[in-house]
Amino acid sequence: MHKVAFSAFLFLFSYLVASPAVIYAAGLEVPSRFISHIVDPSKKQLAFYWRDKEKKPYRSFKNLKSILEKQNKKLVFAMNGGIYQEDYTPLGLFIEKGVVKHRLNSRQDAYGNFYIQPNGVFYIDKAGRGFIIPADKFKHNASIEYATQSGPMLSIEGKINPKLRKGSTNFRIRNGVGLLPDGRLLFAISKGFINFYDFADYFKRKGCLNSLYLDGTVSQIYLASSKRRIPAGSVGIILAETQGIK
Repeated sequence: MHKVAFSAFLFLFSYLVASPAVIYAAGLEVPSRFISHIVDPSKKQLAFYWRDKEKKPYRSFKNLKSILEKQNKKLVFAMNGGIYQEDYTPLGLFIEKGVVKHRLNSRQDAYGNFYIQPNGVFYIDKAGRGFIIPADKFKHNASIEYATQSGPMLSIEGKINPKLRKGSTNFRIRNGVGLLPDGRLLFAISKGFINFYDFADYFKRKGCLNSLYLDGTVSQIYLASSKRRIPAGSVGIILAETQGIK
């Protein structure tokens, strides 16, 4: 009887250790489960990239980094910034330097993570303020400098999106962005598989009122401060922090 109980304990223990989602869902936040980066858009150079001057998609952090270096700019941070189509075209809204390069996608009757309602828009205005709002609340205006649309919204006004199911077995590596109370932006990517609810809970625990899912499976992050190689995978929209090279 004791052997059976001990075996059951070992099985449960190994399952918990091997399953980050279970650990996190139990309320034991493990910081190493995520790689995060905080940006103050009013003080740092944060921009959204899709295509170069020849209207060719950048496709990778490496390509963007190479082009930026020719402009005497250092790539400090990069993250894929939204769901895209096979030709690297954004699935939803994309605004670059105040110009609408791809219009808002208001469709709601389609299949896929992007269409889990509400999806959202992450944008930065010319004053360097960041915003994350449900797409149906978005209204274009001349003050918007950059914008990308993705979905679903992970949290809205401090509450987890009710469409996201606690205990879901839909696990993927995921990345997203949240808006902190002081106006800074929290970018995060999971190191391992995680479901939508637990990913949303991460942003909620960090104090973000609104947060947005950017993508999954193909999720990537680059931090110049780390010793990791720059990811070589394909991406669509790239959210990047840069600084001038002296």
